[in-house]
Amino acid sequence: MRMGLALTHRVAAAVLTTAAFAVAASTMLAEEQWRREPVSLDNPNASYDGRFTFVRLQYGLDLSGFGRRGLPPWAHDYPRAERNFMKILDEVTSLTPFLGATGGNILRLGDPELYKYPLAYMSEPGFWTMTEDEMLTLRHYIEKGGFLIFDDFRGQHWYNFETQINLLLPGASLVELDVSHPIFHSFFEIESLDFVQFYRRGGRPSFYGIYEDNEPTKRLLLIANYNNDIGEYWEYSDTGFTPIELSNEAYKLGVNYIIYSMTH
Repeated sequence: MRMGLALTHRVAAAVLTTAAFAVAASTMLAEEQWRREPVSLDNPNASYDGRFTFVRLQYGLDLSGFGRRGLPPWAHDYPRAERNFMKILDEVTSLTPFLGATGGNILRLGDPELYKYPLAYMSEPGFWTMTEDEMLTLRHYIEKGGFLIFDDFRGQHWYNFETQINLLLPGASLVELDVSHPIFHSFFEIESLDFVQFYRRGGRPSFYGIYEDNEPTKRLLLIANYNNDIGEYWEYSDTGFTPIELSNEAYKLGVNYIIYSMTH
């Protein structure tokens, strides 16, 4: 049984490499499409049908015009990040996720629809704000088994992230995770968390989590990719901007996060 599982994961790793190369094919065409693709944040969400669907969290005020391509912080890398990622997830697992043009759904923090989905992703939590109602909905989501991914923040953005976490989960302790944690072995065997930063970004990439009741033997409630941006590596994986090896590692992390959230 152990040999069969190891073989399955080796096959999946080979498929991931092949899939990543396929995603990265026709680099010049992909780059041109990326630059010209219009991004709408008003696309209708897919109706819940039981399939795994990637959920991106919308928070705060309309900060359109902020950052790259005029998108608010919560929408950075949308929709290409989740669209590319779901293609990889479909290739290497049997989850058969939603594969629509948007790559998934966008839900506000206080939307009760959130309870239908096992995992939700937040970009740029350095700008995260929430109302009292949104805080309670998100807290109940976690208490009912939901898992959160925080991504794309670095440096001083930590302070707002930590402030919002303390409001969301009073008394919870953020702890740095090392490579021995089960989340890094839930599907792919991730051997190192030492990421080479893309285009000279500084800061050591690190991974933080919160355990239920602050007890390491219990469920991990969330993971935060600090000084890292795996969503951007998903987004750029078909443009040639990102080294294949870096995109592969980002995809492995994403797949592991989903498998962990579905099994814990």
